[in-house]
Amino acid sequence: MTEIMESLKDQLKEKGYKLTPQRRATLDTIIENQGKHLSTEEIYDMVKEKCPEIGLATVYRTLQLLDELDVISKINFDDGCSRYELNTHQDDHQHHHLICLKCGNVIEVEVDLMDALEDEIEKNYDFEISDHKVKFFGYCSKCK
Repeated sequence: MTEIMESLKDQLKEKGYKLTPQRRATLDTIIENQGKHLSTEEIYDMVKEKCPEIGLATVYRTLQLLDELDVISKINFDDGCSRYELNTHQDDHQHHHLICLKCGNVIEVEVDLMDALEDEIEKNYDFEISDHKVKFFGYCSKCK
């Protein structure tokens, strides 16, 4: 976690920002809940436990800044709210998500099965693909 904080401090400093206690608490919350795809309000509720003086607008601004700095990724699961996850940069592509239409459970798919399709699209359409995002909607094993 300190490696992420040091990297964030450097990125913020380059852009003229500081790692304030509110920004640190927001990022800590995202790191501690990695893989949970939290909404802004869920993050706010958790951060408020650590920083009771923090306001919702501060959390919104912090999330926007962290997204702009590519520290976190903003995700839309078509459920009416934005969700966030730590951007780990482990590979060139984002992982895929399986979203249960009944319970809303989100399962991350780490395997990238799109490589062959990307190659074909690039070849057939003379189009250079830099990334893709795939969401599969259906029913999880508990809801089938």
